[in-house]
Amino acid sequence: MYKFVIDIHSNLCIKCKGCEAICKNYNDVPEGVFRIKVITINEGKPGQLNVPMPCMHCNDPPCMKVCPMNAIYKRSDGIVLVNKDKCIGCGYCSYACPFGAPQFEGSGAFGTKGKMDKCTFCVQPYKQKDENGNIIEREPRPMCAIVCPTGTLLGGDAAKISQELRERISGYAARGMLENLFMV
Repeated sequence: MYKFVIDIHSNLCIKCKGCEAICKNYNDVPEGVFRIKVITINEGKPGQLNVPMPCMHCNDPPCMKVCPMNAIYKRSDGIVLVNKDKCIGCGYCSYACPFGAPQFEGSGAFGTKGKMDKCTFCVQPYKQKDENGNIIEREPRPMCAIVCPTGTLLGGDAAKISQELRERISGYAARGMLENLFMV
Protein backbone atom coordinates (compact mmCIF):
# COMPACT_ATOMS: atom_id res chain seq x y z
CA MET A 1 0.00 0.00 0.00
CA TYR A 2 1.17 3.50 -0.84
CA LYS A 3 0.50 6.50 1.39
CA PHE A 4 1.53 10.04 2.16
CA VAL A 5 2.39 11.16 5.68
CA ILE A 6 2.95 14.79 6.57
CA ASP A 7 5.34 15.33 9.46
CA ILE A 8 3.99 18.42 11.21
CA HIS A 9 5.52 17.59 14.59
CA SER A 10 8.43 19.97 14.26
CA ASN A 11 6.93 22.40 11.71
CA LEU A 12 9.53 21.50 9.13
CA CYS A 13 7.82 22.83 5.97
CA ILE A 14 9.42 26.10 4.90
CA LYS A 15 6.85 26.76 2.16
CA CYS A 16 9.46 26.61 -0.57
CA LYS A 17 6.78 25.19 -2.88
CA GLY A 18 9.27 22.80 -4.44
CA CYS A 19 6.59 20.11 -4.16
CA GLU A 20 4.15 22.22 -6.19
CA ALA A 21 6.75 23.02 -8.85
CA ILE A 22 8.04 19.46 -9.37
CA CYS A 23 4.48 18.14 -9.53
CA LYS A 24 3.46 20.65 -12.20
CA ASN A 25 6.58 19.99 -14.27
CA TYR A 26 6.73 16.20 -13.94
CA ASN A 27 3.01 15.67 -14.53
CA ASP A 28 2.47 18.53 -17.01
CA VAL A 29 -0.29 20.00 -14.83
CA PRO A 30 -1.85 23.16 -16.32
CA GLU A 31 -1.85 26.54 -14.62
CA GLY A 32 -4.58 26.92 -12.03
CA VAL A 33 -4.69 23.21 -11.15
CA PHE A 34 -2.73 21.96 -8.14
CA ARG A 35 -2.20 18.29 -7.41
CA ILE A 36 -0.45 19.41 -4.23
CA LYS A 37 -0.67 22.77 -2.53
CA VAL A 38 1.11 24.15 0.51
CA ILE A 39 -1.37 25.76 2.88
CA THR A 40 -0.56 27.91 5.90
CA ILE A 41 -2.44 27.71 9.18
CA ASN A 42 -2.30 30.70 11.56
CA GLU A 43 -0.31 32.74 9.06
CA GLY A 44 1.77 35.45 10.70
CA LYS A 45 0.81 34.33 14.21
CA PRO A 46 2.60 32.27 16.82
CA GLY A 47 2.18 28.63 15.93
CA GLN A 48 2.13 29.26 12.17
CA LEU A 49 2.20 25.94 10.37
CA ASN A 50 2.86 25.19 6.69
CA VAL A 51 1.31 21.96 5.47
CA PRO A 52 1.78 20.36 2.03
CA MET A 53 -1.61 18.93 1.00
CA PRO A 54 -1.68 16.24 -1.68
CA CYS A 55 -4.47 13.72 -2.11
CA MET A 56 -4.06 11.44 0.90
CA HIS A 57 -5.20 8.33 -1.04
CA CYS A 58 -7.65 7.50 1.74
CA ASN A 59 -8.35 3.97 2.88
CA ASP A 60 -12.07 4.64 2.37
CA PRO A 61 -12.13 7.59 -0.09
CA PRO A 62 -15.17 9.85 0.39
CA CYS A 63 -14.68 11.24 -3.14
CA MET A 64 -15.15 7.77 -4.57
CA LYS A 65 -18.36 7.25 -2.60
CA VAL A 66 -20.06 10.36 -3.98
CA CYS A 67 -19.00 10.11 -7.63
CA PRO A 68 -22.21 9.47 -9.60
CA MET A 69 -20.26 8.14 -12.60
CA ASN A 70 -17.91 5.79 -10.70
CA ALA A 71 -15.07 7.70 -12.31
CA ILE A 72 -12.96 7.57 -9.14
CA TYR A 73 -11.41 4.23 -8.31
CA LYS A 74 -8.84 2.77 -5.97
CA ARG A 75 -6.08 0.48 -7.16
CA SER A 76 -5.09 -2.59 -5.18
CA ASP A 77 -1.93 -0.74 -4.04
CA GLY A 78 -4.03 2.00 -2.42
CA ILE A 79 -3.60 4.72 -5.04
CA VAL A 80 -6.84 6.57 -5.81
CA LEU A 81 -7.25 7.68 -9.43
CA VAL A 82 -9.92 9.24 -11.64
CA ASN A 83 -10.95 7.99 -15.07
CA LYS A 84 -11.33 11.28 -16.95
CA ASP A 85 -13.33 9.56 -19.70
CA LYS A 86 -16.10 8.95 -17.14
CA CYS A 87 -15.88 12.22 -15.19
CA ILE A 88 -18.70 14.70 -15.88
CA GLY A 89 -17.21 17.55 -13.81
CA CYS A 90 -20.07 17.68 -11.30
CA GLY A 91 -17.75 18.57 -8.41
CA TYR A 92 -19.32 16.26 -5.81
CA CYS A 93 -15.86 14.84 -5.12
CA SER A 94 -14.52 18.27 -4.18
CA TYR A 95 -17.30 18.71 -1.62
CA ALA A 96 -16.63 15.28 -0.13
CA CYS A 97 -12.83 15.51 0.09
CA PRO A 98 -11.57 16.86 3.45
CA PHE A 99 -8.17 17.66 1.90
CA GLY A 100 -9.24 19.75 -1.11
CA ALA A 101 -7.57 17.31 -3.48
CA PRO A 102 -10.03 17.31 -6.43
CA GLN A 103 -9.16 20.10 -8.84
CA PHE A 104 -10.90 21.38 -11.97
CA GLU A 105 -9.40 23.35 -14.84
CA GLY A 106 -12.61 25.30 -15.35
CA SER A 107 -14.63 27.18 -12.76
CA GLY A 108 -18.14 26.96 -14.17
CA ALA A 109 -21.38 25.67 -12.72
CA PHE A 110 -22.47 22.06 -12.29
CA GLY A 111 -21.11 19.89 -15.08
CA THR A 112 -19.12 22.66 -16.76
CA LYS A 113 -16.01 22.59 -14.59
CA GLY A 114 -14.15 20.22 -16.88
CA LYS A 115 -12.62 16.92 -15.87
CA MET A 116 -11.50 16.40 -12.29
CA ASP A 117 -7.80 16.05 -11.64
CA LYS A 118 -5.90 15.25 -8.46
CA CYS A 119 -2.67 13.80 -7.16
CA THR A 120 -1.98 10.40 -8.69
CA PHE A 121 1.13 9.56 -6.66
CA CYS A 122 2.89 10.41 -9.96
CA VAL A 123 1.62 7.25 -11.69
CA GLN A 124 -0.28 9.30 -14.32
CA PRO A 125 0.45 12.68 -15.87
CA TYR A 126 -2.31 15.27 -16.28
CA LYS A 127 -3.12 13.93 -19.74
CA GLN A 128 -3.77 10.31 -18.88
CA LYS A 129 -3.30 8.90 -22.37
CA ASP A 130 -0.46 8.83 -24.87
CA GLU A 131 -0.82 9.75 -28.55
CA ASN A 132 -2.17 6.24 -29.28
CA GLY A 133 -4.90 6.48 -26.64
CA ASN A 134 -3.20 4.16 -24.15
CA ILE A 135 -3.40 4.97 -20.43
CA ILE A 136 0.00 6.06 -19.10
CA GLU A 137 0.96 4.19 -15.92
CA ARG A 138 4.30 4.94 -14.27
CA GLU A 139 5.93 3.54 -11.16
CA PRO A 140 4.57 5.09 -7.95
CA ARG A 141 7.32 7.61 -7.16
CA PRO A 142 5.82 10.77 -5.66
CA MET A 143 8.19 13.44 -6.86
CA CYS A 144 6.91 15.94 -4.28
CA ALA A 145 8.12 13.74 -1.42
CA ILE A 146 11.39 12.99 -3.19
CA VAL A 147 12.29 16.69 -3.57
CA CYS A 148 10.98 17.92 -0.19
CA PRO A 149 14.13 19.54 1.26
CA THR A 150 12.97 19.33 4.88
CA GLY A 151 11.46 15.84 4.80
CA THR A 152 8.05 17.15 5.86
CA LEU A 153 6.30 15.15 3.16
CA LEU A 154 6.87 11.41 3.19
CA GLY A 155 5.43 9.27 0.42
CA GLY A 156 5.84 5.66 -0.51
CA ASP A 157 5.24 2.22 0.92
CA ALA A 158 2.98 2.71 3.96
CA ALA A 159 4.92 0.34 6.21
CA LYS A 160 8.25 2.06 5.48
CA ILE A 161 7.01 5.61 5.95
CA SER A 162 5.10 4.66 9.11
CA GLN A 163 8.34 3.24 10.53
CA GLU A 164 10.20 6.42 9.54
CA LEU A 165 7.57 8.57 11.26
CA ARG A 166 7.64 6.42 14.43
CA GLU A 167 11.42 6.86 14.61
CA ARG A 168 11.12 10.61 14.12
CA ILE A 169 8.43 10.94 16.80
CA SER A 170 10.58 8.97 19.25
CA GLY A 171 13.38 11.43 18.55
CA TYR A 172 11.08 14.43 18.95
CA ALA A 173 9.78 13.07 22.24
CA ALA A 174 13.31 12.49 23.50
CA ARG A 175 14.13 16.14 22.72
CA GLY A 176 10.88 17.46 24.27
CA MET A 177 9.54 18.66 20.93
CA LEU A 178 6.05 17.17 21.28
CA GLU A 179 4.79 19.21 24.21
CA ASN A 180 3.37 22.02 22.03
CA LEU A 181 2.17 19.77 19.22
CA PHE A 182 -1.51 20.53 19.63
CA MET A 183 -1.14 24.26 20.30
CA VAL A 184 -1.66 25.16 16.62
